[in-house]
Amino acid sequence: MLALREGIVVNASLLNVEGLRKYFEVRRGFFGKREYIRAVDGVSLTLNKGEAISIVGESGCGKTTLGKTILRLYEPTDGRIIFASKNVTHLSWKELKWYRRETGLVQQDPFGALPSFMTVKRILEEPLIIHGVKDRRERDKRVYKALEQVKLTPVEDFIGKYPHMLSGGQQQRLVIARAIILEPKLIIADEPVSMLDASVRIEILKLLQKLQKDYELGIIYITHDLSTTRYFSEKICIMYAGHMVESAETRRILANPLHPYTRALLNVIPDPDPSNRFIIKNVPAGEPPNLLNPPTGCRFNPRCESMMKGICNVKEPPIIEVNRNHYVKCWLYGRT
Repeated sequence: MLALREGIVVNASLLNVEGLRKYFEVRRGFFGKREYIRAVDGVSLTLNKGEAISIVGESGCGKTTLGKTILRLYEPTDGRIIFASKNVTHLSWKELKWYRRETGLVQQDPFGALPSFMTVKRILEEPLIIHGVKDRRERDKRVYKALEQVKLTPVEDFIGKYPHMLSGGQQQRLVIARAIILEPKLIIADEPVSMLDASVRIEILKLLQKLQKDYELGIIYITHDLSTTRYFSEKICIMYAGHMVESAETRRILANPLHPYTRALLNVIPDPDPSNRFIIKNVPAGEPPNLLNPPTGCRFNPRCESMMKGICNVKEPPIIEVNRNHYVKCWLYGRT
């Protein structure tokens, strides 16, 4: 529960996101008519200290925008972001400096995320300098520690290199080292393994998992791949077209998916059993909707085989707790 006491939000969770919206304004036509891309549209979630949750969905569903809005890299359109009992929703850039120390981002493209003109040491020193670590010996100590934590060892072999001299997996380890060097409480990992070879992906996920357990990090793992979530997160949140359509413990969603879209995502996971190669899986036709003009009612209704005319295509479904802590946004479970 949340409560207000003398302007401070009292909250037992590390992160509470309540009804978060992020709309991007687009001007069209001769007179510059205002329209909005509803990239994130009323999303709520809770993350506890030391917990990992996965945000899963197709490209364009709003996952990355959600993560960047939580980090306040985007200004929220509406809703609230409560971090460590503080409301950070509309803090100024100057007031957000402490929040930058407490949070970190692991980007999808490690090479694009790293400044090509800086050495490994300079890349890791930069956030320390920005946040006031003036003692050079202290900076060196923390740089060495971060590189050891992400297994870029022996440190002397890496510290003077530039990003182009590293492999893709080593670059992503460096991105992770930069994200943790200020010892944050929250990390958002945005598709951290999607651009890496399959042989390297499990190593990076295991590294993030170890850091999470060793330092009680809260991690939001953004991915389109449901198959990796079972090994990484305690809870899964499914996003579609800016909405959170289902959330529950990982084991519950994988064993008993409720929303038709969640079932569709599970259907496209490759089956390692060759005897099942001729089984035709039920995958919904079409593509995610245009968020400039999303469909009325449930946003999945144009692609849903369970769509009920007069309900699903007319009125947006509420979020329903079908089982304990298992929530779904679907009229199959909430007809009124």
